Amino acid sequence: MRVAIIADVHGNADALDAVLNDLQQQGADRVIVNGDVVNRGPDSVEVMERLLGHPGVQFTLGNHDDLLRLWHARSASLPTAWFDDPFWGATAWSADQLDRAGLLHVPAAWPMTLTLDVPGLPRVLIAHGTRQHYREGLSERTAPERIGVLRQPADGSPADVLIGSHIHRPAHATVDGALIVNTGAVGFPATGDPRAQFVLLTAGDGIWTPEFRLVPYDRSGVVARFRTSGMLDTGLSAAIFREELLRACSLYTPYWDWTERDTVIRTPDSWSRFLSDHAATTH
Repeated sequence: MRVAIIADVHGNADALDAVLNDLQQQGADRVIVNGDVVNRGPDSVEVMERLLGHPGVQFTLGNHDDLLRLWHARSASLPTAWFDDPFWGATAWSADQLDRAGLLHVPAAWPMTLTLDVPGLPRVLIAHGTRQHYREGLSERTAPERIGVLRQPADGSPADVLIGSHIHRPAHATVDGALIVNTGAVGFPATGDPRAQFVLLTAGDGIWTPEFRLVPYDRSGVVARFRTSGMLDTGLSAAIFREELLRACSLYTPYWDWTERDTVIRTPDSWSRFLSDHAATTH
């Protein structure tokens, strides 16, 4: 049995197509999409349609999948000031694109977690972040005491394998007796390596063995669609997302944290200053 777990496609149709082709060649029996199908890239509608049309695919809910629904509803769970801030133009654009396609609310039915219960094999618990929050990163850096908590799902049966995504980099470790795996990101890796990342779990001899796949693809098409789709015209955040794709590193969150910490207004000028002063240390 081979299970492909992909995540963080983030509206990058070209990366997704490369991964779907690779997992077919690898003989994956099952495909699980571990959240963050949409936002960041220009192809949210296209990737949602491709994955919904893929036979037998299962989903978990990612924070960006949820964010776009909350944004469109002007949810009170989001800061009111965000809705009038042009910095959020790319998020508003992606939400509108999905709404017009009738796909915005599809993720409302996606669960926070999935489990693999296969006789004779360790129980696997899959969540975009962790079972307790989709923005909690899971990696070799997660404290052993935290792993002990996260292994215990609501039904009381502990998991021996925990699989997360969200942090946009692969991880593989044994912590507190549990196998910890992070899938990395299909659409927007944050490792300096632009290849699309996913994990293939293979069952054998009573264990699950993870294989980290790195799939090359031509990024020129998705980079061009930032402009041709109109997304780049929405403002600064779209330009930052495109730069993340080009550099294969995290820029949006470090830039946001820097502006919050130093009370800097988010403008093209401050973004340029951030790139020149800080970007070399953002991997």
